[in-house]
This record gives sequence, C-alpha cells and structure tokens, in this order.
Amino acid sequence: MPQALVSQSSATGAAALSVQAATMSWPVPDTHGPLQAAIEPDSLPPLRVGLLGLGNVGAGTLAVLRRNQTEIARRLGRHIEVTHVCARNLARAVALAGPGVQVLADPLAVVTHPDVDVVVEAIGGTGPVLHWVLQAIASGKHVVTANKALLAEHGHQVFAAAQARGTVVAFEGAVAVSIPIIKMLREGLGANHITAVAGIVNGTSNFILSAMRTSLSFQAALQQAQALGYAEADPSFDVNGVDAAHKLTLLASVAFGMPLRLAQVYTEGIGQLLPADMACAEALGYRIKLLAQARRHTQGVELHVYPALVPTTHPLAAVEGSLNGIAVYSDAAGPTLHCGAGAGGEQTASAVIADLMDIARLGHIPPTSPTQRVAMMGFQPWAMQDLPVLPMAELRTRHFVRVPVGSNPHALGVVAATLAQTGVATQSLGWAPVPGAASDATRAQAGPASCVVGLTGLASDHNMQQALAAIQALRQVNGPVSHLRVAELE
Repeated sequence: MPQALVSQSSATGAAALSVQAATMSWPVPDTHGPLQAAIEPDSLPPLRVGLLGLGNVGAGTLAVLRRNQTEIARRLGRHIEVTHVCARNLARAVALAGPGVQVLADPLAVVTHPDVDVVVEAIGGTGPVLHWVLQAIASGKHVVTANKALLAEHGHQVFAAAQARGTVVAFEGAVAVSIPIIKMLREGLGANHITAVAGIVNGTSNFILSAMRTSLSFQAALQQAQALGYAEADPSFDVNGVDAAHKLTLLASVAFGMPLRLAQVYTEGIGQLLPADMACAEALGYRIKLLAQARRHTQGVELHVYPALVPTTHPLAAVEGSLNGIAVYSDAAGPTLHCGAGAGGEQTASAVIADLMDIARLGHIPPTSPTQRVAMMGFQPWAMQDLPVLPMAELRTRHFVRVPVGSNPHALGVVAATLAQTGVATQSLGWAPVPGAASDATRAQAGPASCVVGLTGLASDHNMQQALAAIQALRQVNGPVSHLRVAELE
C-alpha cells in the first residue's frame, strides 16, 4: 500500500499547535442566539433558490438548509433561501416547503422567474430536464445539479451554454455524493499533473459485492440492498455499471481537462459474479470491487468500469457497504484517498449546498469575467485537450480466471498449456478449495476440487479474450469460465 495514502499528524506539530492556540484569544460568537447576530450588518442579500423536485435530494436540500442555516450563514456572510419549488405532488410540496415559499407545477415558471438567482435541478433524467436546464441558463440563472446522466450525455451542450451566458453549472453531488471530489480535483489538486483516478463510485454495487462476501448470491444481495433502500426497483443502471460510467466521464474530464467521452467508456457490470468468485479472490489476497478507472498515458487515456480484483492491502479494498472511495494519483501531492457516503438524500444535499455556497460567493465577480472564477470543468474551455481514448483491446493488466472442470485431474495442465499457447503467461495456477468446506480434513474427504483458479501475468485484453475463448472450448471445462481483471493501482 502506498504510504502516502495514510496521513498521520506529528505529535510535535500537534503539541506546538496546542501551545499556540492556548496563547491566542479568539472572539466566540453566540451560536445559540438569533441568526442575525452571526451575520455582518453589511452582508449581501439572500441567494434566492428555485428548487426543481422534492424527492430524496430535493427534500434533503430543504432539510439541511433549514437545520444548518445559522452555520451556513456564519461561513458565508449571506443567507441562502429557497423561494420557489416545483413538484408533481403540490400538496406534499406545500407541506414540505412551508410558508413563504412559492410552490408551482410548471418547471419553466421556476427556471425563468425573475426572483430566482440559481436553479437546483433535483428531478433527474435526461428528457425534459435538459430543456429546463438550458432555459434556466438562457434566463441568466446559475444551475446546481446532481444529475450525472444529464451531464455525461449532454454536458457539452449545457456547459457551452453556461459559458456563453456567463453563468455557472455546478455538479459536486453528481459524482461521489458526500465526497467533495470535484472541488478536490479542480482546486485542491489544481497545481498537480493528475495521472490516474480510480474509484468505487456506486454505492449500490458496492453494497451488493460486500454482501456477496458473506456467501450470498447476487440476487439475494440485490434483494437485501432493495429492502434497505440502497437499490432502486430497477437497479440496472447501478449493477450494469452505467451509473459508474456516467460518473467516470465527469471525473476524467475534470482530472485531465478533456472532453466528456461517455460513449468511449468500456463498461461491465457485476450481475455475472458468483460467491465462488469472491471466495477465490479473497484466497488469493484480493477483494472484488466495481472499479471506475481513468488513467493517462503519453498516447492517450484509459476509461473503463468493470469488477476488478483490488489487493486487500490497498485502502480501496476496505471501502465496504454503500460507501464510495476514490484514489487520485498526482505528481506533487502523490496518491490521495477520499472516502464517504455513496448514497442518501441529505448526503447528496451536503454537496448541493456546498455548490450553492460557492455560487453565493460570486456576487463580486462580473458575469463578463468568467476567467476570474474557478473553471466549471477545472480547465479553461480554450485549454481543454482532445485526448484520444485507448481501445480496450490494448489494455495490459493481469487477469483472474476460475475454470470449472469437475474432477478431471488433468485439467490444470490443460488450462496452463492453453494459456501458454495463446501467449498469456501464468503468475499462479492451482486447484480451488471445495466451496463450503470447513477444514482441510473436510476438503480431503470431499474429493478433488472442482475449479482451476489462478492469475496471469501482464497480458493485453485482446490476447486474454482469445485465451478465454480457447479455454471455454476445452472438453475438460464443464461450465462458464469466470474472468476478472486485476486493478493495477499505483
């Protein structure tokens, strides 16, 4: 594990800080008093928000704004007020929004209203929402959204419209929920040449994979996730890797200063995995994670989402349940790890409100001076580079195979020979333990193992696909061959 991923405070530094703090006198405002007491008299007028949608994210945004309004205003020196709301269920919206908030049924009435400064889009989808967002921009409104599908698919159009109009489209909540990864890439690591981003960015899939390590089947783990509210009734976007591909598209663009390239993200899901795969990976010292990876090379960029073997010694292997975790590799800061909630209305609201706070600070920057702001995609529009995306067939990594062969004693040698004949070297190859055996003695009584399991050396994806086809065609093989790639994390 790269040591730079672990941050520890120096005891000497901590002691010095304590001494310094003890000798300084700080004014402490009364945080329990009226809100006005915590705000400077010459503060800016409130930032007026029009909220589209009162689902988990919209309702969470309202709740957090109200609960933490004093803390937000103390940091900002300015109020943030939701003044207009649009929702399908008007009665529920009126009850949630409370007095002083105008509830409307027409999204266009909100996004074009003269008393709205910024529109929070919390509806989702890519249909009419695109029209509403573009209308908001055309009306001179800033936009905050957690809609990764909208931006991954139509971001070029949305960001170009905002750039031309002098407004901002902010999207921290679209990628990693409570993890401020966009701000980290765009600002915190702004002095760095970023070489790679690798992350667990879908809480649903990560919960399922974590549950499968307890010997649950994919379907049983999915049902558990649905019962706990971590998975939708139709989980296809999550378990097929589509959601992670949307997020990776945005991450790569902000990290590398390249156009949005959703169509070129190689994507695999987790529906084909079996508990036996999880157990065999663990026995080899790995944990299976749905990993979104973007890596920069001199000749182009890798963009892919697939279930990968992560070494148990790497911090990402410890990101369990519905959590998200993202590792960023850069030249000056070195590797950094960012971890946090991967799902939840208020967790996403935290990111949405952080974007609203950034926009509230733009009051002194003229709309005609966009270069004075932090660039929406991390790089100035004219400085974006059209980096080529490398074909998946050229990806070189190690591979995991699990080959069902029944009790054939010669199968191990045949599989090894087939790999060699297709130009794929083996790192390790052996018999899998009998599933469910409690001890070595039990395994001995159960007879020969049923699978050949191992790791290859570095091989191109093209060569490995040829090897897999040849192995699957062997007469000794009596079921589908399992294949996973090993994450080559720096």
